[in-house]
Amino acid sequence: MNKLIIFSSVLALSYFFSCDQAKKQTLQEINQVVDEDSLLTLLQYQTFQYFWDGAEPNSGMARERIHMDGIYPSNDANVVTSGGSGFGIMAILVGIERGFITREQAVERYETVLNFLETADRFHGAWPHWWYGETGKVKPFSEKDDGGDLVESAFLIQGLLCVRQYFKDGSEREEQLAARIDKLWKAVEWDWYTRGGQDVLYWHWSPNYGWEMDFDVRGYNECLIMYVLAASSPTHPVSPETYHQGWAREQSISSDRKYLGYETILDHYETNDSPVGPLFWAHYSYLGLNPKGLSDRYADYWKLNSNHAKIHFTHCVQNPNDFEGYGENCWGLTSSYSMKGYAGHRPDRDLGVISPTAALSSLPYTPKESMQFLRFLYEEADTLVGDYGPYDAFSFELDWYLPRYLAIDQGPIPVMIENHRSGLLWDLFMSCPEVQQGLHKLGFNHEK
Repeated sequence: MNKLIIFSSVLALSYFFSCDQAKKQTLQEINQVVDEDSLLTLLQYQTFQYFWDGAEPNSGMARERIHMDGIYPSNDANVVTSGGSGFGIMAILVGIERGFITREQAVERYETVLNFLETADRFHGAWPHWWYGETGKVKPFSEKDDGGDLVESAFLIQGLLCVRQYFKDGSEREEQLAARIDKLWKAVEWDWYTRGGQDVLYWHWSPNYGWEMDFDVRGYNECLIMYVLAASSPTHPVSPETYHQGWAREQSISSDRKYLGYETILDHYETNDSPVGPLFWAHYSYLGLNPKGLSDRYADYWKLNSNHAKIHFTHCVQNPNDFEGYGENCWGLTSSYSMKGYAGHRPDRDLGVISPTAALSSLPYTPKESMQFLRFLYEEADTLVGDYGPYDAFSFELDWYLPRYLAIDQGPIPVMIENHRSGLLWDLFMSCPEVQQGLHKLGFNHEK
């Protein structure tokens, strides 16, 4: 409850305390005054701060993780991440629009980020998953994953293009910022990652191990944005066949399966027999790519994502495993921390762990259900909330709680909330002429 009072001061809601009657209000009465809009702004402010105050100072990039308990694996407190930083630079745009920072402050931070990205390790235009923030040298994500990561690079480019569109008609300094982003975008060799012209994109390439990771990316999962950007590239594009033969698996990506009363729309391929994947699949590609009115020969993407979120909600309400705490006010499964380390939570792999980003980032799809969870967190379980918003994951069932954050989970929260409130990031990304050309090239329709 104290967090709501603090934030009312941040928002200058001084009218709460401007008269004797207001000063006499109890914490419960003050909480009743704080409306849904203010609560969403509080959540956006806190999660934005992960990428603002919590950024690694030399690079301006998002730290892979922030552990408030100070315990880090392998001393990686200053390791920065490409995909999470893509989400974070979108969150900074939210910060401008919501008045958390000035436009000038954001430009200065973006210049720091670009200085880093222009000199940091890069592999045929793609960035690695991780770097050391102090040096820009790659930190291997795993033994052979020490080169380009095309998926994480796509998440980063998605964010950078939103920033380019935001500043492209601004001051001379802002136009220079946009031009630098444009150069980075055009340098990504998407076609290289077809591994010699195959009709599929590969996730990784290493200067030391070549293609040994051997991860060809086929849908459905979180990677749609990678194929859209690869088709949209003005310098290194891939063919439509790469999308239809690779991602869509020669059209076998479509599914008529139903689960918990909802059509799954697409075959969630990587989960094998699972009906749906973790909920981040409905978030990462759609921070910029607007699923409203978006369709192709395989799916209505708004229906796809809305049903995905509703399936997770319904699973937690039905609670077939009888886990403590699950219900209408406490739901959401996605990849996050767990008692067993990082884990991909979903209905058929439910460990009793709730990941707040799952429900909160689904606000556009499930506004009522997501708001119920948000109010539960801040009104009944605020010990699960820290300086940068809700902690990454928790389990009432196993009495497991850690004050730790991951960039890739905090980032979608302020961005998807803003898309629900104003459509800001959707409008920016969809305004890219290259993206519109790429979507048309792949056979997408987008009706506003």
